[in-house]
Amino acid sequence: MPPEGKSDMERIGIFKEMGYISIGDKYTPFIYRPFNDAAYKNKQMLPGGAKSKSALPAGYFDAQFKRIFEREALTDPVKIERQYRIQQTKKNIGKAFLPSNGEKKTCGVGSYYGTFGGPVQAMSALQNPRKLNKSPGKNFYTNPPKKGSGYGFPDVTLSKMVSHSSDPYDRAKEMLKREITAHKSMLKGGAFRLNLHPAECFDSNPYKFDKPLPPPKKTEEKKPITVPFKPSSPSKKTGGMKAGTFQSYPTYSAEPYGTKKTKSAVKNKEVQIFHPSPGPKSTPVKSIISLNVTKAVNSTNYNQIPSVMAY
Repeated sequence: MPPEGKSDMERIGIFKEMGYISIGDKYTPFIYRPFNDAAYKNKQMLPGGAKSKSALPAGYFDAQFKRIFEREALTDPVKIERQYRIQQTKKNIGKAFLPSNGEKKTCGVGSYYGTFGGPVQAMSALQNPRKLNKSPGKNFYTNPPKKGSGYGFPDVTLSKMVSHSSDPYDRAKEMLKREITAHKSMLKGGAFRLNLHPAECFDSNPYKFDKPLPPPKKTEEKKPITVPFKPSSPSKKTGGMKAGTFQSYPTYSAEPYGTKKTKSAVKNKEVQIFHPSPGPKSTPVKSIISLNVTKAVNSTNYNQIPSVMAY
């Protein structure tokens, strides 16, 4: 248990907390560690010594120099073009096509002279044949014909003349009056009026007070000061007391609270409070990186791993 503070059991719940710097093994200086153990253990590959760089093929994998491209210096583009032309002429079935009597020139825009197909029937300017126009015939006549154009003349059209029907002057007003009386006859009471209409204030007069006012308070008559105030001469300075004030220093008053109880009196008279034992504590957990390092590097092989910062 440490001389000061809590024990490891109370702090983290284990018997003893191990150190975080090392695992307890002794440190071997770098100068005493063997360098490159694999160089002198087991079988080694002997290449036969280093070879100096020269123009000879010695030191390379191939016994002779090889060209990257074959016959690239002997390429003749004229010969290749001639051979390509001969191969294309072999594909011809007969003789070369020669137009008869030379080329024919056109004699205007839209002319078909000198073309293989000739004129296109769909693009011809001839009109399509049309059917003969037949007249629909004359309209029928009334017997005898009626005079007048039909506008402003009575009994000229085919239908009969509409008879006149009188329309009262106040017909719309009388219909509205009948609808209002029929609606009022179906009502049971008067119109519903809501008193919660919106207003600026609760009342027209916001300062109106319904309750009667209390009687006015009688003010005490202040007596006029006959003797004027005269300060003390000379003035007194405060020196941690009541020398320069109007009232005298206050008298001692007893403490309203009782005396404080000491710890010894509480232990003897009162029952000690029960403190239960603390619950389980969380133990320190190592990170994944440190666990992998511990698995890869241990006390048996840490001397064989070369140091990164070695000189």
